[in-house]
Order: sequence, then structure tokens, then C-alpha cells
Amino acid sequence: MDKNKIILKSCPNFDKIINADFIEDDLISLKLVKIYKDYIFKIDIANEEALKKVKELDYIMGKYVDDHLFRKNLQEEIASVKVKRTVSDVISLIVDSIINIFQKYELEKTRKVYISKWI
Repeated sequence: MDKNKIILKSCPNFDKIINADFIEDDLISLKLVKIYKDYIFKIDIANEEALKKVKELDYIMGKYVDDHLFRKNLQEEIASVKVKRTVSDVISLIVDSIINIFQKYELEKTRKVYISKWI
């Protein structure tokens, strides 16, 4: 099977992420989508761990498109990520940071209960 077909089969949110309409000045979102595309198409499909990471990144970026609170949180957190000059694979470092930020967000989200209206 073709490498791109296998990757896209692992990424059910690909079309939604790529075709998302962001505000024109939202450079962070455009960069995150570019990083998403670059990362998923450069992985080794024989590596099961890499495919698992791609599925997780796809889920996270799908959540990024749908959830305004998560988008705001990720944009604030990703701006503070520091990349050392010695790092050879910057995209993988940023992807790992996105996954860590999402896991932290999920932990905080489960602690906070949002009541949308009065009962």
C-alpha cells in the first residue's frame, strides 16, 4: 500500500485540519497546520510508535480546530516553547511539546467542571 494512503488512513481528521478556516492574522494556527503536515508525511510507516504518535497528533489537531478553549491554551503554551540550537529535528520537538501541552490540558480540564447554565 502507498505510504501516503497508510498515513491518511491513520489521520481521520486530516481534511478538517487542512481545510480549517482560521483568522487571517492567526499565524500560529497556520504554522501548527504546516508542522502537522510536515510531520505526518515524514514519518517511517514501519515504525509502530511513529504511527501511534501520528494518530495522537491528528486527534489533538482535530481538537485544536474544534475546541476554542484548547486552541487558546495551546497558542499561549506553544509560544513559550524554547528550542535549543543543538536540536536537529525541530518539528519532532514541537510535536512532542504539542502532545505534552494537550495532556496537561486534559488533566486540568478534568479537574474543572464547567456549568453552562443555571439549573
